[in-house]
Amino acid sequence: MTSTANPALSADELRAEIVRTRAALGATVEALAAKADVKARMKDATGELADRTKARALAAADITKARAVAAVRDPRLRGPVPLAVLGVAAAGVAALIVFGLRARR
Repeated sequence: MTSTANPALSADELRAEIVRTRAALGATVEALAAKADVKARMKDATGELADRTKARALAAADITKARAVAAVRDPRLRGPVPLAVLGVAAAGVAALIVFGLRARR
């Protein structure tokens, strides 16, 4: 192993350089170990995906609920067809939530 250190460095300066080098090497080893832990990385990614899916499903459910309330209150939208459309939309949101949760397992 070749050294590029200055031969004029004092012993204290060399010790300090060794300490800095060890700290940098330790940080590098920790970073490599984290990258190599595929199982932990996949678990983190799966958790993040599940959280995003839940948030989207809840947002869609809120929008559907708001539209259903508006449809019930709006006399122009009363009747079997608009309510059927809302029912299908609500069932679709429920299916997204159920299948999203099952896919996570």
